[in-house]
Amino acid sequence: MNSLLSNAFVGYLTARVALGIANTMLIVAIGWHLYELTGDPWSLALVGLMQIIPVYVFFFISGYAIDRFPRVWVVRVCAILEASAVIGIAQVLTQENPDRFILYGLIFLHGTGRAFHGPALHAIVPNIVSRKLLDRAIAMSSTSWNGASIVGPVIAGYLILMIDRQVYYVIAIASAATLIGYLFIPSIKIPHEKGDRLKTLLAGIKYVRDKPIVLGGLTIDLLMVGLGSVMVLLPVFAADILHVGPEELGLMRGMPAIGSVLMGVFLSTRRHEISSAGIKLWISLIVFASSILVFSVSEIFVLSLLALFFYGASDMVSVNIRMGMVQAATPENLRGRVAAVNMLFIQTSNEGGDVRGGALAGVIGPTFTVLAGGIMSLGFLFWSRKQFPELYALDKISDLSQKMQKN
Repeated sequence: MNSLLSNAFVGYLTARVALGIANTMLIVAIGWHLYELTGDPWSLALVGLMQIIPVYVFFFISGYAIDRFPRVWVVRVCAILEASAVIGIAQVLTQENPDRFILYGLIFLHGTGRAFHGPALHAIVPNIVSRKLLDRAIAMSSTSWNGASIVGPVIAGYLILMIDRQVYYVIAIASAATLIGYLFIPSIKIPHEKGDRLKTLLAGIKYVRDKPIVLGGLTIDLLMVGLGSVMVLLPVFAADILHVGPEELGLMRGMPAIGSVLMGVFLSTRRHEISSAGIKLWISLIVFASSILVFSVSEIFVLSLLALFFYGASDMVSVNIRMGMVQAATPENLRGRVAAVNMLFIQTSNEGGDVRGGALAGVIGPTFTVLAGGIMSLGFLFWSRKQFPELYALDKISDLSQKMQKN
C-alpha cells in the first residue's frame, strides 16, 4: 500500500500492459480484416456497436458485482472470457468465407467481458496503493495502458503482414497473460451497505448526479470524444486517403498512445500535485479538438501522425484530471458502481463515437465525417465553459476530494 513497487501494484501494471496490448491488437486486426472483406465503413461501425451494447445491458449488474464480490476474481473471470472470445474470432476469420453474424456475436461476447473488466480495474487501484500515492498511481496506470497501446498496434500491423489472420491466436495468448499479473493482487473484502436493493443498484448514478463537477467532466469526455473520434476510421484513411499499408496503420494507431505515454511520464514524475487543473483541462481540450481538425484535412502521412500524437497527449491530461477527481472522491463501498458509470461514459464516447464515425463515413465520406466531428467538439467545448464553470475554475484535485468527502 505504501509503495508503487509493491507486488500487488506491479502485478496490476503487468496485467494492464498485457490487456492493453491484446485489446489494441484486436482493434487493429479486426478493423483491417473487416474493411478488407467488405470495403464498407458500416462494418467498422458495427464493431463499435457490438462493444458498446454490453456496457448498457450489464451496466447495473457490473457495478453491483464489482462492489459485491472480490474484485480480483471479477477481473480473472473477465480475462478468461475475453481470451475465449478471441479464440472464437480466430476460428471464424481463418475460414475461407467467415460468418459475419457469428463474428459480431463473438465481438459482443468480448465486449461483455470488457463491460465488467474495465470498471473492476479502475476500482482496484485505491485498494492496492495508499491515498497519498493515488495520483501517481493513476498516471502510471494510464501510462502503462497507453504504452501497451503503442506496442500493440505496431505488433499487430507487422503480424498481419507475416501471418495474416493467424494473428488472433497471438492476441488470445496476450489476453490470457493478464492472469499472471492478477496472481499478485490479493483478494480484498469490500464493505457492503445495507438497504433497499434498488437504491443500492442506483447508488453510483446518484453519486455522479449529485456531484456536478464530476458529472461535467464525464459529460465533456462523452461528447468531445464521441463527436470527434477518429480511431475507427484509421483503416479507411490509411487505405483510401494516405495510401499506406497495415504496418503504417499500426503506426497511426499507436501514435496517440505515444503522445499519451510521454505526457503520462511527465505527469507521473512531477513532485507536486497539478495546480490550476481546470485551466489545464480547458487548454488540453482545445488542443484535442484542434488535432482532430488537422487530421481531417491532412493528406500527408507525417502530418497525420503529428496530429494523432497531439490527439493522444492532450487526452492524457484530460483523463488524468478527470480520473483523479473520480477516484479520490468516491467512497470505497461505491467504487465499483461509480466506476461502472464512468465506464458507461467512456464506452459511449469511444465505441459510440466509432458507431457514429463509421456510419456517417458511409454517407458523407471519412474526411467530412472527421471534420464535422472536430467542429462540433470545439463548439461543445465552448458551450461547456458556461454550463460547468466550476470545472474550469478547479485548482487542485485534492482540495475537491476533501470538500466532497466532508459533504
